[in-house]
Amino acid sequence: MAEELYTREETRSLKIGLWVAFAIFLIVGLTIFARKNVSHSEGGKYYQLLARFNRTDGLLVGDLVRVAGMNVGKVVAARLDDNFKAILTLDIKEGVLLPDDSSASIVSSGLMGAKYIEIEPGGSMDMLPPGGEFSYTQDAMVLEELLDRIVGIGKANRKNASANNKNSNEEKVKETL
Repeated sequence: MAEELYTREETRSLKIGLWVAFAIFLIVGLTIFARKNVSHSEGGKYYQLLARFNRTDGLLVGDLVRVAGMNVGKVVAARLDDNFKAILTLDIKEGVLLPDDSSASIVSSGLMGAKYIEIEPGGSMDMLPPGGEFSYTQDAMVLEELLDRIVGIGKANRKNASANNKNSNEEKVKETL
């Protein structure tokens, strides 16, 4: 008789481990595949616009495009230009016409929420043509940078307050003498 390499428990554990690894691999693969093939949940026709940003931190292909809080499209592609700026391709519903002086901003829904592009329509009578590009864009706000600014302002205020208290105390001492 041939000797067994593994016990029954080891064989069973190995099989379970392989099935779990296969399931994880399958889920990750489907997620990546679904992200690359952006489709619109609503039917209809769309036209594309371009938006150029210095930073797109946290914004992904497939994220929403909104006007006045209403979903009007999705980000369908992202690439870098020669100056290392992000160029995003946006699919916009065909019936939504945007003035050519409109602006596009990357915002988040809440403190730690998902990012999306908010379009602020301008007042021009001329509309952005399909394939056109926004003239005005605002980059994503990075939470760490915002917190650094707030901490810096707090430190400066504390330093000024302590200097003012020191001067005030010195004046009181002079008055008593």
